[in-house]
Parts: sequence; C-alpha cells; structure tokens
Amino acid sequence: MSQQIIVYTDYVCPFCLLAEEAIVQATDGMDVEIRWRPFELRPAPVPTLKVEDPYLPKIWQDSVYPMAKKLGVPIKLPNISPQPRTDKAFEVFAMAEEQGLGHAYSMAALKGFFQQERDIGDPEVLADIGESVGLERQAVLDVLAEGRYREQHQTAQRHAVEEALIQSVPTLVIDGEMIQGVPDPAALKRFLLERA
Repeated sequence: MSQQIIVYTDYVCPFCLLAEEAIVQATDGMDVEIRWRPFELRPAPVPTLKVEDPYLPKIWQDSVYPMAKKLGVPIKLPNISPQPRTDKAFEVFAMAEEQGLGHAYSMAALKGFFQQERDIGDPEVLADIGESVGLERQAVLDVLAEGRYREQHQTAQRHAVEEALIQSVPTLVIDGEMIQGVPDPAALKRFLLERA
C-alpha cells in the first residue's frame, strides 16, 4: 500500500526545494505519494523579506548553500526584492491540484524562483509556469483575474494554521507524525520503512 507524505510549503522558502530532494532520495524505490499543501509564511499585510537586509544573505550563507551542496541541488538566492507574495501562486496550485498536477506545479514554482530567479508573484510568470506543467496558459490568467481559487486557497491557509498547527515550512506529515525542516534522507527512509 502506498504511503503518503504531506508537505506544507511556501514557494519562497528555499528549504522546501531542498526537502523535495531529501524526500526523493529517501523514497527511491518506494511507493510513496507526495501531496503539497500551502502555508504562506508572510500573508498580506505582513511585509515580505528583502534581499538587501542582512537576514537573507546570512541564512543562505550559513544554512541554505551548505545544505544544497550536500543534497546536490542547484539553488541561488533570487535577486527579487522584496520577495513576492505567494497567494496567487497558491491559487494556481489549487487549479493544478484539481487536474492532478499539484506536485509538478509545486516543483516548477520552487525551481522557477530559486533556479531561474522568476518573480512568482507575477501572473504572467505563473501562467508560464502553469503552462510548463500542462495547464492552459490563458485559463491560468483568467482564474487569477477572477480570483476563482482565492477562497479555496484562504481555506487551505486557515487549515494549515488553525487545524494542522503548522508553524514553519517545510513541515512533513506522515501517518499523523510531523517532521519539521529538511529531513536527513537516510533517517526519513528508516522512518518510512518502520511504518510500511
């Protein structure tokens, strides 16, 4: 029977892209389904982070780059300041998820931001990312303009905060157990095998 890993994520968190690689390494050869769930770290009106402030360069130098090197993930601190809000990106995620493309879209959004320095707050960029995984480009622009998935995303965000009690990303949920941060692939594999 397939196991499920639920990953609460925000597309502006580099550790979420690194967690995906850790999960891939840990689950190689296993029957595991990965389900992404939104958790905006800084929903409006909370200000988003700026590249020119000392916090981002320091955390990248001390934590992100060393971990990325260890996992073999190409990644760079995007020179987009302030960082984009991710509510619109998650509205497109809701659309992608309905079409069975949630995982592909989440990966494309994370890579778009952290490997290609694309502004994932821009509807045109989101339409390109959506199209790259099989969504219809104009349909993406239309649902963003209409706010068709806005309420669905807000409900998912409320669920993450009030019911799942998520406080940071990435947070993995496996059989009701929470793992916060980027897991060690070997430890995650052992954890999954114990529950298989």
